[in-house]
Amino acid sequence: MILNLLLLGPDPALLGTPPMSESPFSLLPAASTNAQEIDDVYIFITALCVISFVILMGAQIYFMLKYKKPKAGHRKTSPLTHSGKLEFWWSFIPAILLLILFGWGETLYMKMMSPPDDAISIRVTGQKWFWTVEYPDTAGAILTDELIVPVGIPVRLTLTSNDVIHSFFIPVFRLKKDAVPGRYTNMWFEATTPGVYPIFCAEYCGDQHSSMIGKVHVVPREEYQAKLDEAARLVQDEGESMVDFGKRVWDRGGCASCHSLDGTTKTGPSLKGKYGTNETLVDGSTIAIDDNYIRESILEPNAKVVQGFTPQMPSFAGRFDDKAIAGLIEFIKSNK
Repeated sequence: MILNLLLLGPDPALLGTPPMSESPFSLLPAASTNAQEIDDVYIFITALCVISFVILMGAQIYFMLKYKKPKAGHRKTSPLTHSGKLEFWWSFIPAILLLILFGWGETLYMKMMSPPDDAISIRVTGQKWFWTVEYPDTAGAILTDELIVPVGIPVRLTLTSNDVIHSFFIPVFRLKKDAVPGRYTNMWFEATTPGVYPIFCAEYCGDQHSSMIGKVHVVPREEYQAKLDEAARLVQDEGESMVDFGKRVWDRGGCASCHSLDGTTKTGPSLKGKYGTNETLVDGSTIAIDDNYIRESILEPNAKVVQGFTPQMPSFAGRFDDKAIAGLIEFIKSNK
């Protein structure tokens, strides 16, 4: 078990992320146009290193055997001090290879930094410890920890952060970009392979950094709008209980990133069995955990902060309507 963990890494299912490759010794799937181009550079550099290693180690072993100390007698060394031709070629050839790598890398980098004018615009905001994805061109489309993109259409992401530096990393796209508080950064890609792939935060941002995991759904372009509309829909279905609806609101809001339902303390207090109890606030006063307190905590989370915690929760005003808040309250009530 331990050997498998060291060689193969943790089971993706335990991390809550989709599997990316069958073996840790193979390249990850290349699910975007630039991913394959980056892989080509990587493979070229790897092959170059292997060939250079074989040549250098082979020459070293050859000379070690050819000029090893004789068993008897003494062999004089060659009077030659250097070879001008040899020195030229062992400098010229690596210089040419380095220029090729520089030109190749620079061309690819400039392409990655220049999104097409017709790219779909999506805004991504990082905060402890989840991602919020907004689609400006689609009214009301706000997702948490899920990015939905079409195949074959360029997508431009505008990144920022509400608290500390995060790093938005999609391994199968070979893309990573910092989300920085108070400024915007950009990245773009064109997905090529439908599927569900993981998103990670690649910048240590706090004690729940490793749980800042999301998913990117790559769908056929003809299904894109329908998938986006379905994912962004946050209304109670016919026949759906308020508790079940509240569970969907809980998942959509990324509430589990900071609050547990099993009594474990995270960034925020656990909500297991909290409804109907009293909580002590940072100013020493106490308050009853009821519908009004939960609603206020969702809309104005820093108005009343529980003792032992800091005001880090973002406001969900404008994201959850009264119906969604009511469902979330019923869901919290049900966790006794």
